[in-house]
Amino acid sequence: MSQAEPHLSRNLRNRHIQLIALGGTIGVGLFLGSAQAIHNAGPGLLLSYVVGGIAIFFIMRALGELLTYRPVAGSFAAYADEFCGPFAGFVTGWSYWFLWVVMAMAELTAIGIYVRFWIPSMPQWLPPLVALGVLYGANLVAVRVFGELEFWFALIKIVTIVALIVAGLGVIFFRVGDFGAQAGFANLWSHGGFLPFGMLGVLLTLQMVMFAYSGVELIGVTAGEAENPAVVLPRATNGIIFRILLFYIGALVIIMALVPWNELSPDASPFVFVFQKLGIPAAASIINIVVITAAASSCNSGIFSTGRMLYSLACRGQGPRAFASVSGRKVPAAGIHVSAAVMLIGVFLNYEVPKHVFIWVTSVSLIGTLWTWGIIMAAHLGYRRAVSEGRVAAASFRMPGAPVVNWLVLAFLLFVTAMLGLQPDTRVALYVAPVWFGLLAVGYFGARPQPVRAS
Repeated sequence: MSQAEPHLSRNLRNRHIQLIALGGTIGVGLFLGSAQAIHNAGPGLLLSYVVGGIAIFFIMRALGELLTYRPVAGSFAAYADEFCGPFAGFVTGWSYWFLWVVMAMAELTAIGIYVRFWIPSMPQWLPPLVALGVLYGANLVAVRVFGELEFWFALIKIVTIVALIVAGLGVIFFRVGDFGAQAGFANLWSHGGFLPFGMLGVLLTLQMVMFAYSGVELIGVTAGEAENPAVVLPRATNGIIFRILLFYIGALVIIMALVPWNELSPDASPFVFVFQKLGIPAAASIINIVVITAAASSCNSGIFSTGRMLYSLACRGQGPRAFASVSGRKVPAAGIHVSAAVMLIGVFLNYEVPKHVFIWVTSVSLIGTLWTWGIIMAAHLGYRRAVSEGRVAAASFRMPGAPVVNWLVLAFLLFVTAMLGLQPDTRVALYVAPVWFGLLAVGYFGARPQPVRAS
C-alpha cells in the first residue's frame, strides 16, 4: 500500500475533510427518513439516536487511532488486511465499495422523487441520470474540485439545520409565530409520554437511525489525500462526532418541541412542515432544494469513496490491476468509471420499481455499513494486540475503553443487523447479504493475485 500512496495527491484540507464526512452523513436519512422514524417511535427516537451516537463515537475514535497509526487510502480495508487477515481486507474493501454504490442509488432515487415536487409529470429515472452524469464528471477533474464541491454541498445542509435550531429556540423561548401557543419542550413527553410505543418503537427505528449515520467513516477514505494527516485526521475525527450529534439530535429535539410528534406526517419531511409554520416564504421549495442538495452531496461522496476503494483494493492485489492506476489529474479514474457505471442500475430501478427502490437500497446498503463499522472495531482490537506485543508503534490518539468497548459495540451492531429481519421491507437486506458474502468468498479463493505497484 505504501507504494501506491504517492500517486494520490494530498490536496484535501481540514475544512474539506470535516465537510466531506458531514456531507456524506447528513442526507436523506435526516431530512426524509426522520419522518417515518418519528411516526414509529415518537420522542423516543431521540433515545435511538443517542444510543447509536454512542456507538458511532467509539467507532470513530477507534478509526481515528488507526488513522493516526497509518494514514492510507481505503483505510479500514487496509487495517482489516493487516490486523484481521487478507480475506477480511478483501471482504471489507469490496463490501464498502458495494455499500456506497447502493447508497448512491438511494440518494439518486431521492433526487428523482423530490424533483417531481415541481414537475410531477417528469419520469422518476431522469433526474437521477442527469445528477449522476454531473457528479461523475466533477469527480474526474481533481480531488480538490471534489473537496470544494462537497464543502459547499455540506454547508447548505448545515446552514439549514442551524437556521432551524436557532429559529426554533426563538419560538420556544419568546412564544412567537404559529407555533408560539403550543411550542415547548414539554411536547417531548406530553403526548403519550416520551416512549409512546415503548422500547420496541425505539428498537424498530435503529435501522433508519444507523442508516442516517452512514458515511461518518468517510474520514478514513480521505486519509490518503489529506494534508498533514497526523494533525488533520485526529482533529477531524473529534470534530465530526460532536457536530453530527448536535445536528441530528438538536434538530429533532427542536422539531418535536415545536409541534407534537403525532401531528407530523410520516410521508412528508418534518423540515418542510416546520419551515412552513415558521412563515418562511416558499418553505417547501427551499427544503426541497436542500434535500436534493443533501442527496447529491451523499452521492458525490459515494463516487469519491468507491473510486478510492477500488484503487486501494487493486494496489493490494485484491482487485483488477487496471484500478491501481491514476489519471494525469491524480484521481483513480478507472475505479470512478466502473463505479458510476454500476450506479446506473439505480436509474434502471427507478424506471422499473420506483415505489420500492428507496427502502430496498437503504436496507441493503446498511449491511455493508454495519460490516465496515464492525471490522473497524475488530481491526482496532488487532492493532492494540500488536502494540502490546511490540510489533507496531502506539498512536498518540487513542480510543478509550478498549477492549471491552470494542466487544460491546460489536454486539450492538449484530443486534441492529438482527432487527432488520423484523420488517418485510428491510428483511430483503438479510436475503442479499449471504449471497453477496458468498460471491466474495468465491472471488477471493478462486483467484488470489499478488499486490501490484500503482502507476
